[in-house]
Amino acid sequence: MHSAKFSIGQVVRHRYFPFRGVIFDVDAEFNNTEEWWTSIPEAIRPRKDQPFYHLLAENSESHYVAYVSEQNLLIDESGEPIAHPQAAQLFELTDDGRYRMRTSTLN
Repeated sequence: MHSAKFSIGQVVRHRYFPFRGVIFDVDAEFNNTEEWWTSIPEAIRPRKDQPFYHLLAENSESHYVAYVSEQNLLIDESGEPIAHPQAAQLFELTDDGRYRMRTSTLN
């Protein structure tokens, strides 16, 4: 097992699909259902022995939670803020445009 390349609060984008998001949790290796894993086309199905990231994700049409393997993520260098409605509940946006996990949740 190796350490995670990305960290909580980092904005990333998917290598193949048109979505981006902010990381809110990390699994050291695959921790989802076999049904979820086999639903991914075999040609792009990720290995299970790598970190997987939980994202507050968005594309041009919607906001959702995504579960993505490390091999399928790239750093998002757009500098655009995340518009996901849950982002403000989990994160504070710092002056330099980074996301820092809140120490307490909003009511």
